[in-house]
Amino acid sequence: MKKIRLAKFLSAAGVASRRNAEELIKQGKVKIDGQVVEDVATSVDADSPNIEVSGRPVSAEVKVYYLLNKPTGYICSVKDPYNPETVLSLVPKRPKVFPVGRLDKNSQGLLLLTNDGDLAYKITHPKFEVRKTYLVKVNKKINKTLLPALKQGVYLEEGLAQADKVEIFNDREFVMSIHQGWKRQIRRMLEELGYRVTTLTRIAEGKLKLDRLASGEYKILSKEDIL
Repeated sequence: MKKIRLAKFLSAAGVASRRNAEELIKQGKVKIDGQVVEDVATSVDADSPNIEVSGRPVSAEVKVYYLLNKPTGYICSVKDPYNPETVLSLVPKRPKVFPVGRLDKNSQGLLLLTNDGDLAYKITHPKFEVRKTYLVKVNKKINKTLLPALKQGVYLEEGLAQADKVEIFNDREFVMSIHQGWKRQIRRMLEELGYRVTTLTRIAEGKLKLDRLASGEYKILSKEDIL
C-alpha cells in the first residue's frame, strides 16, 4: 500500500491545513488504531488507515473545488443557527466543503469552496499575498482624492489597510484590488474616507475570475485552475 505522511493525509481529508494538522498531532489529538501518535513524521497507509482526530474517525475524500457566485443574503459559515441561508446550501452536500475566506452577508461575487485544507491555506495566508479584486459602488460621486487615499492607506485597528490597485469604472463605481483581506476591510476603509459602500462584488481572486457565472450558480474546478 502507498504510504503518506499523517499530516498530509489529514489535510487531504479536509481536517485542517498541513501545518495545523501537524499541531494536532503534536498535541496528542490524533490516534491510529486506537493509539495516540505524536510524531509528525509518522506515515500511514493511504487506502484505509484507522485514524481518529479528537475522537472522531477520519476518512479521505476526493478533493473538490467549487467556484460560486455568492448572492447577497448568504453567509460564509459552515453552520449558523441564526442564519440558515449559508453558502453551503448552494453547492452539493457531499463531500463536505468549507468556504475559503469570506464575503460578508451583504456582499456578493466570487467565492471558492473546497475540502482541500492545504489549498485553502495557500490562498488565505497573508504571506502568499493572493490578490482579490472587487467592483465597488458607493453612495455618492467619487472625489478625485479618493483613489490616491485608498492606495496610500487607511489606518484600521489591524494596521494600515491599503489598496494594491484602484481604477475608476464610473462616477460612483471603481475596481479595487487588495491582498490583506481583513474583516469588512473595504467597507471600513471607505467609511473612514466618508463613503458608504452600496454594492460590493468580488470579481477575481488570484487567477480565478467570476466572468459570466450567474448569481447563485457554481462551477467545478480542478486544482490546476486555482494555483
